[in-house]
Amino acid sequence: MKDNQVNIGLTKQEAIVLFEFLGRFNEKNNDGLFEDQAEQRVLWNIECILEKDLSEPFKKDYNDILKLARENVRDSETE
Repeated sequence: MKDNQVNIGLTKQEAIVLFEFLGRFNEKNNDGLFEDQAEQRVLWNIECILEKDLSEPFKKDYNDILKLARENVRDSETE
């Protein structure tokens, strides 16, 4: 790892869920949420990185893939 980089490990399913969230989040005007535009830039960059690394969002059955990923990432309910 280079001194100027931090790597974060995600499972494929976590990456799919995060990509979907960032896509929706970044489409909205969230200007009041950020203290500095750099925070918004970082989220845009993460979305771009995931878009390059994931092929699933471009598949016909993406909605099914996303649904399964969400089910597997979600906390299991305890009784």
